[in-house]
Amino acid sequence: MSLNTFGHLFRVTTWGESHGPALGATVDGCPPGVTVDAEMIQHWMDKRKPGQNKYTTQRREPDQVKILSGVFEGKTTGTPVQLMIENTDQRSKDYSDIMDKFRPGHADITYWQKYGIRDYRGGGRSSARETASRVAAGGLAREAIKMLAPEVEIKGYMTRMGAHEIDRANFDWDQIDQNPFWTPDVTAAATWADYLDGLRKSGSSVGAVIEVVAKGVPAGLGAPIYGKIDTDLAAAMMSINAVKGVEIGEGMSAAMLTGELNADEIFMGNDGKPSYSSNHAGGVLGGISTGQDLVVRFAVKPTSSILQTRKTITKSGSEAEIITKGRHDPCVGIRAVPVGEAMMACVILDHMLLHRGQVGENQGHIG
Repeated sequence: MSLNTFGHLFRVTTWGESHGPALGATVDGCPPGVTVDAEMIQHWMDKRKPGQNKYTTQRREPDQVKILSGVFEGKTTGTPVQLMIENTDQRSKDYSDIMDKFRPGHADITYWQKYGIRDYRGGGRSSARETASRVAAGGLAREAIKMLAPEVEIKGYMTRMGAHEIDRANFDWDQIDQNPFWTPDVTAAATWADYLDGLRKSGSSVGAVIEVVAKGVPAGLGAPIYGKIDTDLAAAMMSINAVKGVEIGEGMSAAMLTGELNADEIFMGNDGKPSYSSNHAGGVLGGISTGQDLVVRFAVKPTSSILQTRKTITKSGSEAEIITKGRHDPCVGIRAVPVGEAMMACVILDHMLLHRGQVGENQGHIG
């Protein structure tokens, strides 16, 4: 299986399977001199790890990250950084009943059709467990960004669970870390708790929409045509397990706007820098960052592994029924929030390094 690497200069290769002994990431291209240790990365790993509450899978993984190379005396050396997370709570026997069946909505059937072999224990590489590696790499990217552009702040949150959406009039940044759904709307959090509890007890699941915002991103990141920062952001988010749609800024809703409503008017701010009347563009024009907030939104489908009987076929082509036992997220979108943040960090750092290599400092000055 090829194509396990993403990024241009800051390159991340993830490896390992859901039920293997370990998984992790090899990060190449991290600048030297970045202050980092395992505890710094662990902070972000703890946001994603399973079993933290009844609304996520009850698989108990500490997700303890180990740095095996590329760091000396607390700073990156510029050589590849090897990050490893051991798997400690696999229950492979939970999947023995489905070794010859394909789970509807899962990658079982396509992996089998393409490779002629698949790891049925939790899905192997197609498992959302793979995203732990991304969060570890994203933690390293955040520390490098902190060194290069300390004003950058990345925050993700859930805006929709199934048919239930937040009320943006209730938006409170301080609430995001105060509830199990990473949502800025405290009222929505209460509603979602009852809704998801019912779904969980019935053995079903539901999808979600996640929004990730990066504040303080400098203008000039990205390049026209094939090097657009929004192209790489869309690809990064779309590569996350279970993601089925990505929007930048206004996204699909831009199709409902007129030109005068969609175009963000430009003014000179009191700080001598351009300011904008709105941010329908999501902080990107022509594939290049404007200096406004980068805004990315992605849709996560319902968890495919559910305790409801579904019709399927076997590898021999026989008709069958299937119930996926084991421990699964009733809404995998909850733990997708820190994953989206990690992918945002990786893309921003990658484009900072590309910009520094080609342009250095911005060439066009205003005012």
